[in-house]
Amino acid sequence: MTRSDNDTWDLASSVGSTATMVAAQRVLSHRAGMIDDPYAEPLVRAVGVDFFVRALDGEIDLEEITPVFNPQRAAESMAVRTRHFDRLFTDAADAGVRQAVILASGLDARAYRLPWPDGTTVYELDQPAVIAFKSDTLAALGAEPRAERRALAVDLRDDWPRVLRDNGFDPAQPTAWIAEGLLIYLPPQAQDLLFDRIDELSAPGSRVACEHIPDVSMFGDERSREIADRLRVYGHNIEMSELIYPGERNDVAVYLTERGWDVTVQGMREAFAANGFEFPEDSPIAHFADMSYLSAVKS
Repeated sequence: MTRSDNDTWDLASSVGSTATMVAAQRVLSHRAGMIDDPYAEPLVRAVGVDFFVRALDGEIDLEEITPVFNPQRAAESMAVRTRHFDRLFTDAADAGVRQAVILASGLDARAYRLPWPDGTTVYELDQPAVIAFKSDTLAALGAEPRAERRALAVDLRDDWPRVLRDNGFDPAQPTAWIAEGLLIYLPPQAQDLLFDRIDELSAPGSRVACEHIPDVSMFGDERSREIADRLRVYGHNIEMSELIYPGERNDVAVYLTERGWDVTVQGMREAFAANGFEFPEDSPIAHFADMSYLSAVKS
């Protein structure tokens, strides 16, 4: 379904289904011992999207969809990504930051699984249906957050800074922010507004992490369409080209540097090597060779 200015979703539809897709990949990383996320699998199963459940049960062979892709490569790729964002929070905690914000939190369970220091508040922002489903599902599992968790049902197109402040957020204190897997689902101007707001709400010592994909047109190219066609045979109907916003956008590293942030950028090949993995040049992951992982600290 093509995006619109006021579209909504749950975890089985539109942009929300991509959060479930990412969580399914985290299951593979957890099973392989590459990350520690025991909540990913029960959350994915609770959402109940048939393709992802069958894939986790071994009823769908990823290598049948594309021969050079397999669960090991999927697990490694997601481990690289997950560790990057985990590290932003753990490094910030080590530096004394006690306020964290997860933007478009989806099925992110970091409030429950990371070793948060006493006195830490973790804010999660997402669509109302997403926040309600995850909160209810984890409660039913008996899961307890390891920090003060404040789950806020708010659309990032609305005045989410006001919602944060109304729920105890203190812009005078340093904050750790992550925008994982978010930017491509924002129009270019909304990406700028997101970082303008983060900058305005961030005291010195604040940190932020995200990915940067310089050319989102890859999601609609011939190779992506071929893989999407193969996935549809198995009932996987996520059409990435309909969910993202095309158009030239600002380089996040440049944008933040100009606003006084000390930015570190790690390319995909470098990120894989740093995690002890070989970058798979012959798999769909190579499609993202130009992507980079970014982290920044505000001076």
